[in-house]
Amino acid sequence: MTPINLNIKNILLLTAISVGLACTNHKTEAVKEKFTITDSLLNRLLIDTVQQANGKSDLRFSAKIAANEEKKSDLYPMVSGLVSRVNVRLGDKVTAGQTLANVLSAEVSGFDKDAISASAELKNAGRVLSQAEQLFESGLSSARELEEARNDFQIKKAELKRASAVLKLNGGSSSGMYAIKSPIGGFVIEKNITDHMQIRSDNDKSLFTIADLSKVWAMINIYESDISKIKAGDEVELSTLSYLDETFKGKIDKIYNLIDQESKVMNARVVIPNPGFLLKPGMLGTVKVSGNSNVNLPVVNSRAVIFDNNKNYVLLITKDRKVRIQAVEIGRKTGDKIYISNGLQPGDKVVASKQVFLFESLKSQ
Repeated sequence: MTPINLNIKNILLLTAISVGLACTNHKTEAVKEKFTITDSLLNRLLIDTVQQANGKSDLRFSAKIAANEEKKSDLYPMVSGLVSRVNVRLGDKVTAGQTLANVLSAEVSGFDKDAISASAELKNAGRVLSQAEQLFESGLSSARELEEARNDFQIKKAELKRASAVLKLNGGSSSGMYAIKSPIGGFVIEKNITDHMQIRSDNDKSLFTIADLSKVWAMINIYESDISKIKAGDEVELSTLSYLDETFKGKIDKIYNLIDQESKVMNARVVIPNPGFLLKPGMLGTVKVSGNSNVNLPVVNSRAVIFDNNKNYVLLITKDRKVRIQAVEIGRKTGDKIYISNGLQPGDKVVASKQVFLFESLKSQ
Protein backbone atom coordinates (compact mmCIF):
# COMPACT_ATOMS: atom_id res chain seq x y z
CA MET A 1 0.00 0.00 0.00
CA THR A 2 1.35 3.36 -0.97
CA PRO A 3 1.86 6.26 1.51
CA ILE A 4 -0.82 8.28 -0.30
CA ASN A 5 -3.42 5.60 0.40
CA LEU A 6 -2.41 5.48 4.05
CA ASN A 7 -2.86 9.24 4.37
CA ILE A 8 -6.32 9.06 2.80
CA LYS A 9 -7.32 6.31 5.21
CA ASN A 10 -6.03 8.31 8.15
CA ILE A 11 -7.96 11.38 7.04
CA LEU A 12 -11.20 9.39 6.68
CA LEU A 13 -10.68 7.82 10.09
CA LEU A 14 -10.08 11.15 11.75
CA THR A 15 -13.16 12.61 10.04
CA ALA A 16 -15.36 9.74 11.30
CA ILE A 17 -14.02 10.14 14.83
CA SER A 18 -14.69 13.92 14.69
CA VAL A 19 -18.25 13.39 13.48
CA GLY A 20 -18.82 10.83 16.22
CA LEU A 21 -17.50 13.18 18.86
CA ALA A 22 -19.63 16.02 17.50
CA CYS A 23 -22.78 13.88 17.73
CA THR A 24 -21.83 12.83 21.24
CA ASN A 25 -21.28 16.47 22.25
CA HIS A 26 -24.61 17.46 20.64
CA LYS A 27 -26.44 14.78 22.62
CA THR A 28 -24.69 15.89 25.80
CA GLU A 29 -25.74 19.49 25.16
CA ALA A 30 -29.34 18.38 24.47
CA VAL A 31 -29.42 16.61 27.82
CA LYS A 32 -28.05 19.69 29.49
CA GLU A 33 -30.86 21.81 27.90
CA LYS A 34 -33.65 19.75 29.51
CA PHE A 35 -36.33 22.17 30.78
CA THR A 36 -36.54 22.67 34.54
CA ILE A 37 -38.45 25.15 36.71
CA THR A 38 -35.91 26.75 39.00
CA ASP A 39 -36.63 28.28 42.40
CA SER A 40 -36.02 31.76 40.99
CA LEU A 41 -38.61 31.16 38.24
CA LEU A 42 -41.05 29.65 40.73
CA ASN A 43 -40.76 32.72 42.94
CA ARG A 44 -41.88 34.90 40.04
CA LEU A 45 -44.99 32.85 39.30
CA LEU A 46 -48.48 33.38 40.70
CA ILE A 47 -49.38 30.57 43.07
CA ASP A 48 -52.92 29.61 44.11
CA THR A 49 -53.83 27.53 47.16
CA VAL A 50 -56.65 25.02 46.79
CA GLN A 51 -59.48 25.92 49.17
CA GLN A 52 -62.31 23.95 50.74
CA ALA A 53 -65.70 25.10 49.44
CA ASN A 54 -67.42 24.92 52.85
CA GLY A 55 -70.86 24.65 51.30
CA LYS A 56 -70.60 28.07 49.58
CA SER A 57 -70.55 28.92 45.89
CA ASP A 58 -70.34 32.17 43.95
CA LEU A 59 -73.53 32.86 42.02
CA ARG A 60 -73.73 35.50 39.31
CA PHE A 61 -76.87 37.28 38.17
CA SER A 62 -77.61 39.98 35.64
CA ALA A 63 -78.68 43.27 37.24
CA LYS A 64 -80.22 46.58 36.24
CA ILE A 65 -79.68 49.75 38.26
CA ALA A 66 -82.84 51.58 39.32
CA ALA A 67 -83.61 54.57 41.50
CA ASN A 68 -84.54 53.92 45.11
CA GLU A 69 -88.36 54.02 44.99
CA GLU A 70 -88.48 54.95 48.67
CA LYS A 71 -86.47 58.11 47.96
CA LYS A 72 -88.15 59.24 44.77
CA SER A 73 -90.80 61.89 44.10
CA ASP A 74 -93.14 62.20 41.09
CA LEU A 75 -94.45 65.75 40.60
CA TYR A 76 -97.89 66.24 39.03
CA PRO A 77 -99.51 69.61 38.15
CA MET A 78 -101.75 70.94 40.92
CA VAL A 79 -103.38 73.49 38.60
CA SER A 80 -103.98 74.11 34.91
CA GLY A 81 -102.03 76.79 33.10
CA LEU A 82 -99.31 77.78 30.64
CA VAL A 83 -95.68 76.94 31.38
CA SER A 84 -93.70 80.19 31.26
CA ARG A 85 -90.29 78.76 32.06
CA VAL A 86 -88.58 75.43 32.88
CA ASN A 87 -85.50 75.99 35.04
CA VAL A 88 -83.88 72.54 35.01
CA ARG A 89 -82.89 69.89 32.50
CA LEU A 90 -82.90 66.11 32.59
CA GLY A 91 -80.05 64.84 34.78
CA ASP A 92 -79.63 68.08 36.75
CA LYS A 93 -78.99 67.93 40.47
CA VAL A 94 -81.56 69.88 42.51
CA THR A 95 -82.07 70.79 46.16
CA ALA A 96 -85.20 70.58 48.31
CA GLY A 97 -87.43 73.62 47.71
CA GLN A 98 -85.76 74.56 44.42
CA THR A 99 -88.14 75.95 41.76
CA LEU A 100 -88.19 73.58 38.79
CA ALA A 101 -90.67 75.46 36.60
CA ASN A 102 -93.10 78.40 36.64
CA VAL A 103 -96.66 78.18 35.37
CA LEU A 104 -99.00 81.12 34.69
CA SER A 105 -102.38 80.03 36.05
CA ALA A 106 -105.75 81.71 36.52
CA GLU A 107 -106.48 79.17 39.24
CA VAL A 108 -103.59 80.46 41.33
CA SER A 109 -104.96 83.99 40.98
CA GLY A 110 -108.25 82.65 42.32
CA PHE A 111 -106.48 81.06 45.28
CA ASP A 112 -104.88 84.42 46.07
CA LYS A 113 -108.25 86.13 45.86
CA ASP A 114 -109.76 83.56 48.24
CA ALA A 115 -106.96 84.17 50.73
CA ILE A 116 -107.42 87.95 50.60
CA SER A 117 -111.21 87.61 51.04
CA ALA A 118 -110.78 85.21 53.94
CA SER A 119 -108.35 87.62 55.61
CA ALA A 120 -110.81 90.53 55.26
CA GLU A 121 -113.71 88.47 56.60
CA LEU A 122 -111.64 87.40 59.60
CA LYS A 123 -110.84 91.03 60.44
CA ASN A 124 -114.52 91.90 60.19
CA ALA A 125 -115.48 88.96 62.40
CA GLY A 126 -112.88 90.13 64.92
CA ARG A 127 -114.45 93.57 65.15
CA VAL A 128 -117.93 92.07 65.58
CA LEU A 129 -116.65 89.82 68.37
CA SER A 130 -115.00 92.76 70.15
CA GLN A 131 -118.28 94.75 70.02
CA ALA A 132 -120.28 91.74 71.24
CA GLU A 133 -117.96 91.34 74.25
CA GLN A 134 -118.34 95.03 75.17
CA LEU A 135 -122.14 94.93 74.83
CA PHE A 136 -122.30 91.75 76.93
CA GLU A 137 -120.18 93.31 79.69
CA SER A 138 -122.49 96.37 79.78
CA GLY A 139 -125.58 94.17 79.85
CA LEU A 140 -126.85 95.31 76.45
CA SER A 141 -126.56 91.87 74.72
CA SER A 142 -127.20 88.28 75.67
CA ALA A 143 -124.76 85.43 76.15
CA ARG A 144 -126.21 83.75 73.05
CA GLU A 145 -125.28 86.70 70.85
CA LEU A 146 -121.75 86.68 72.27
CA GLU A 147 -121.42 82.94 71.58
CA GLU A 148 -122.59 83.41 67.97
CA ALA A 149 -119.96 86.13 67.43
CA ARG A 150 -117.24 83.85 68.82
CA ASN A 151 -118.32 80.94 66.59
CA ASP A 152 -118.35 83.14 63.51
CA PHE A 153 -114.86 84.40 64.34
CA GLN A 154 -113.57 80.80 64.63
CA ILE A 155 -115.16 79.86 61.29
CA LYS A 156 -113.58 82.84 59.53
CA LYS A 157 -110.23 81.99 61.14
CA ALA A 158 -110.39 78.41 59.84
CA GLU A 159 -111.35 79.63 56.36
CA LEU A 160 -108.31 81.93 56.21
CA LYS A 161 -106.09 79.07 57.31
CA ARG A 162 -107.48 76.86 54.54
CA ALA A 163 -107.18 79.53 51.85
CA SER A 164 -103.63 80.39 52.91
CA ALA A 165 -102.65 76.70 52.84
CA VAL A 166 -104.06 76.27 49.33
CA LEU A 167 -102.22 79.38 48.15
CA LYS A 168 -98.96 78.23 49.71
CA LEU A 169 -99.35 74.75 48.24
CA ASN A 170 -99.70 76.29 44.80
CA GLY A 171 -96.78 78.64 44.96
CA GLY A 172 -98.10 81.45 47.15
CA SER A 173 -98.06 84.04 44.37
CA SER A 174 -100.45 86.98 44.05
CA SER A 175 -99.44 87.41 40.38
CA GLY A 176 -101.06 84.14 39.30
CA MET A 177 -97.69 82.38 38.94
CA TYR A 178 -97.58 78.75 40.07
CA ALA A 179 -94.12 77.55 41.12
CA ILE A 180 -93.36 73.82 40.80
CA LYS A 181 -90.81 73.09 43.55
CA SER A 182 -88.81 69.99 44.34
CA PRO A 183 -89.83 68.41 47.66
CA ILE A 184 -86.51 66.55 48.01
CA GLY A 185 -82.90 66.90 46.98
CA GLY A 186 -81.68 64.63 44.20
CA PHE A 187 -81.48 64.34 40.43
CA VAL A 188 -84.04 64.95 37.69
CA ILE A 189 -84.40 61.44 36.22
CA GLU A 190 -87.58 62.11 34.24
CA LYS A 191 -88.91 65.32 32.64
CA ASN A 192 -92.15 65.71 30.68
CA ILE A 193 -92.51 69.50 30.53
CA THR A 194 -91.27 72.23 28.18
CA ASP A 195 -91.53 76.02 27.88
CA HIS A 196 -94.92 77.30 26.59
CA MET A 197 -96.56 73.94 27.23
CA GLN A 198 -100.22 73.87 28.28
CA ILE A 199 -100.79 71.68 31.34
CA ARG A 200 -103.93 70.44 33.03
CA SER A 201 -104.52 69.54 36.65
CA ASP A 202 -106.00 66.18 35.60
CA ASN A 203 -102.82 65.16 33.75
CA ASP A 204 -101.99 61.54 34.69
CA LYS A 205 -98.32 61.83 33.68
CA SER A 206 -95.79 63.36 36.03
CA LEU A 207 -94.02 66.55 34.98
CA PHE A 208 -90.81 65.74 36.87
CA THR A 209 -89.39 62.75 38.71
CA ILE A 210 -86.75 63.55 41.32
CA ALA A 211 -84.65 60.76 42.82
CA ASP A 212 -82.14 60.70 45.66
CA LEU A 213 -79.31 58.57 44.22
CA SER A 214 -77.16 58.35 47.36
CA LYS A 215 -78.36 54.73 47.46
CA VAL A 216 -79.62 52.86 44.42
CA TRP A 217 -81.31 49.54 43.75
CA ALA A 218 -79.91 46.74 41.64
CA MET A 219 -82.77 44.55 40.45
CA ILE A 220 -81.55 40.99 39.80
CA ASN A 221 -83.14 37.97 38.12
CA ILE A 222 -82.83 34.64 39.95
CA TYR A 223 -83.49 31.35 38.19
CA GLU A 224 -85.52 28.69 39.98
CA SER A 225 -82.47 26.45 40.44
CA ASP A 226 -80.74 29.16 42.51
CA ILE A 227 -83.65 30.36 44.65
CA SER A 228 -82.78 28.11 47.61
CA LYS A 229 -79.17 29.33 47.62
CA ILE A 230 -79.76 32.99 48.48
CA LYS A 231 -81.56 34.89 51.21
CA ALA A 232 -82.23 38.47 52.29
CA GLY A 233 -79.16 39.97 53.92
CA ASP A 234 -76.61 38.19 51.70
CA GLU A 235 -73.72 40.46 50.77
CA VAL A 236 -73.11 41.04 47.08
CA GLU A 237 -70.58 42.64 44.74
CA LEU A 238 -71.74 44.58 41.68
CA SER A 239 -69.57 45.11 38.62
CA THR A 240 -70.47 47.24 35.59
CA LEU A 241 -69.11 47.86 32.10
CA SER A 242 -68.72 51.53 32.95
CA TYR A 243 -66.26 50.89 35.82
CA LEU A 244 -64.36 47.70 34.98
CA ASP A 245 -61.77 48.15 37.73
CA GLU A 246 -64.27 48.96 40.48
CA THR A 247 -66.80 46.88 42.40
CA PHE A 248 -69.72 48.13 44.48
CA LYS A 249 -70.78 46.31 47.64
CA GLY A 250 -74.32 45.96 48.91
CA LYS A 251 -76.86 43.57 50.43
CA ILE A 252 -79.95 41.78 49.23
CA ASP A 253 -82.72 43.87 50.77
CA LYS A 254 -85.83 42.11 49.49
CA ILE A 255 -86.73 38.92 47.66
CA TYR A 256 -89.97 39.05 45.66
CA ASN A 257 -91.65 35.70 46.20
CA LEU A 258 -93.18 35.54 42.72
CA ILE A 259 -92.04 33.67 39.62
CA ASP A 260 -92.49 35.36 36.27
CA GLN A 261 -94.42 32.86 34.17
CA GLU A 262 -92.69 33.86 30.94
CA SER A 263 -89.06 34.24 31.98
CA LYS A 264 -89.27 31.76 34.90
CA VAL A 265 -87.18 34.01 37.12
CA MET A 266 -87.73 35.58 40.53
CA ASN A 267 -86.68 39.16 41.22
CA ALA A 268 -84.62 40.34 44.15
CA ARG A 269 -83.63 43.84 45.20
CA VAL A 270 -80.12 44.84 46.23
CA VAL A 271 -79.44 48.15 48.02
CA ILE A 272 -76.08 49.62 47.07
CA PRO A 273 -74.47 52.79 48.52
CA ASN A 274 -73.59 55.13 45.66
CA PRO A 275 -70.84 57.56 46.74
CA GLY A 276 -70.04 60.04 44.01
CA PHE A 277 -73.27 59.07 42.22
CA LEU A 278 -71.33 56.82 39.85
CA LEU A 279 -74.21 54.38 39.38
CA LYS A 280 -77.01 55.70 37.17
CA PRO A 281 -80.55 54.36 36.74
CA GLY A 282 -80.70 52.17 33.64
CA MET A 283 -77.12 50.87 33.89
CA LEU A 284 -76.60 47.12 33.44
CA GLY A 285 -74.25 45.07 35.56
CA THR A 286 -73.46 41.71 37.12
CA VAL A 287 -74.07 40.83 40.76
CA LYS A 288 -71.96 38.17 42.48
CA VAL A 289 -73.50 36.52 45.54
CA SER A 290 -71.80 34.00 47.84
CA GLY A 291 -74.75 31.64 48.17
CA ASN A 292 -75.43 28.35 49.93
CA SER A 293 -74.45 25.19 48.07
CA ASN A 294 -74.49 21.44 48.67
CA VAL A 295 -71.10 21.19 46.97
CA ASN A 296 -68.27 20.66 49.45
CA LEU A 297 -65.38 19.92 47.09
CA PRO A 298 -61.93 21.51 46.87
CA VAL A 299 -62.14 24.69 44.86
CA VAL A 300 -59.55 26.50 42.75
CA ASN A 301 -59.57 29.57 40.51
CA SER A 302 -60.34 28.67 36.90
CA ARG A 303 -57.13 30.38 35.72
CA ALA A 304 -55.07 27.49 37.16
CA VAL A 305 -56.80 24.76 35.14
CA ILE A 306 -55.38 23.76 31.72
CA PHE A 307 -57.53 21.98 29.12
CA ASP A 308 -55.62 19.69 26.76
CA ASN A 309 -56.83 16.80 24.60
CA ASN A 310 -60.23 16.62 26.30
CA LYS A 311 -58.66 16.40 29.74
CA ASN A 312 -58.01 18.91 32.52
CA TYR A 313 -54.69 19.46 34.24
CA VAL A 314 -52.99 21.70 36.79
CA LEU A 315 -49.33 22.30 37.56
CA LEU A 316 -49.00 20.98 41.09
CA ILE A 317 -46.17 22.16 43.35
CA THR A 318 -44.87 19.29 45.46
CA LYS A 319 -43.59 19.57 49.00
CA ASP A 320 -40.00 19.66 47.74
CA ARG A 321 -40.92 22.62 45.46
CA LYS A 322 -40.92 20.62 42.27
CA VAL A 323 -43.59 21.21 39.62
CA ARG A 324 -45.40 18.31 37.99
CA ILE A 325 -48.41 17.90 35.75
CA GLN A 326 -51.47 16.67 37.67
CA ALA A 327 -54.64 15.46 35.96
CA VAL A 328 -57.86 16.61 37.63
CA GLU A 329 -61.57 15.93 37.29
CA ILE A 330 -64.02 18.83 37.46
CA GLY A 331 -67.15 18.39 39.55
CA ARG A 332 -68.67 21.79 38.91
CA LYS A 333 -67.85 25.23 37.59
CA THR A 334 -69.40 28.49 38.83
CA GLY A 335 -68.15 31.83 37.59
CA ASP A 336 -64.36 31.86 37.99
CA LYS A 337 -64.38 28.99 40.51
CA ILE A 338 -63.84 25.31 39.62
CA TYR A 339 -64.73 22.53 42.06
CA ILE A 340 -62.38 19.54 41.80
CA SER A 341 -63.90 16.08 42.32
CA ASN A 342 -60.59 14.21 41.92
CA GLY A 343 -56.89 15.09 41.72
CA LEU A 344 -56.46 17.84 44.33
CA GLN A 345 -56.83 18.29 48.07
CA PRO A 346 -57.43 21.47 50.11
CA GLY A 347 -54.07 23.09 50.84
CA ASP A 348 -52.40 21.96 47.59
CA LYS A 349 -50.57 24.70 45.72
CA VAL A 350 -50.85 25.13 41.95
CA VAL A 351 -49.26 27.45 39.40
CA ALA A 352 -51.68 30.16 38.23
CA SER A 353 -49.58 32.21 35.77
CA LYS A 354 -47.72 31.26 32.58
CA GLN A 355 -49.12 27.80 33.20
CA VAL A 356 -49.87 26.99 29.55
CA PHE A 357 -46.26 27.66 28.46
CA LEU A 358 -44.90 25.69 31.41
CA PHE A 359 -47.34 22.84 30.73
CA GLU A 360 -46.23 22.53 27.11
CA SER A 361 -42.58 22.64 28.11
CA LEU A 362 -42.98 19.93 30.79
CA LYS A 363 -45.23 17.76 28.61
CA SER A 364 -42.74 17.64 25.75
CA GLN A 365 -39.99 16.10 27.91
